[in-house]
Amino acid sequence: MFDLKTYLTALRQLVDDRLSDYLGGDEPATRILQAMSYSVMAGGKRLRPILCIAAAEAVGGDRHVVLPMACALEMIHTYSLIHDDLPAMDDDQTRRGKPTCHKQFDEATAILAGDALLTLAFEILAKAGSQKTTGEEGSRWLAAAFKMTTAVGHEGMIDGQMRDIRFEGRVISQTELETLHRLKTGKLIEASVETGALLCGASVDQRKALLAYAQSIGLAFQVADDVLNIKGDPQRLGKATGTDQQRGKNTYPALIGLAGAEHLASRLVNKALKAIDTFDNKADSLRAIAHYVIERTR
Repeated sequence: MFDLKTYLTALRQLVDDRLSDYLGGDEPATRILQAMSYSVMAGGKRLRPILCIAAAEAVGGDRHVVLPMACALEMIHTYSLIHDDLPAMDDDQTRRGKPTCHKQFDEATAILAGDALLTLAFEILAKAGSQKTTGEEGSRWLAAAFKMTTAVGHEGMIDGQMRDIRFEGRVISQTELETLHRLKTGKLIEASVETGALLCGASVDQRKALLAYAQSIGLAFQVADDVLNIKGDPQRLGKATGTDQQRGKNTYPALIGLAGAEHLASRLVNKALKAIDTFDNKADSLRAIAHYVIERTR
């Protein structure tokens, strides 16, 4: 049986070590690097970089080949959290069990730290692509960087954030809620899986199957997050619960009930597993992660 706990622990350490290197090690030299490092190294599941690596390995690739991409994904994710926590957006006080970046430093520093992490992510991708010795490898990195930009830009994650803010205090349809979540959360998860496979030479059919997998677990992840905001343990989550209802956020439990949301998450995981049923045991990590997405407690 696949040992997910051991796999996650090993990959988190691998990613954390490289992230620390990118951010100046244990003692970042400048205030902006300190703020960047504070938020990135505060912990977290590292789900997106792990998905990138797992997808690479599912198509026969090497985890070290995609490690720069994996780290770039985590930097972009963390930048989005820093900005999401700001007073102008969700005004959260804690993240990953620690004061949010704007509480630990100040609002201006938090804004700049988010900007700098986004920029550094693409610097890492550009450098990784430029070091490839063959045209095919370089083209893969360019294509992967394009997928990343479209996932997190104004037609992806940013649009999802915008919709989330616009819809506060309004009741929207389930279709509108699904679109919001697929943009805000799902797009970066899709990019994590797609880029890992793309960089390791996945076939068209493999990429199509992995995209279907990622689309299902991306939505399942957000549905599970909605559920955890109601019934999760704040100590384990590292952030407050009950905040979605307080802010008038649109969530699946609010729309279809808690039991309905949990059932939907389970159906989405089954759909994800079916999408990759033709893969061999190299995709067992992806199968285990699909279950983890809705069974997690943080």
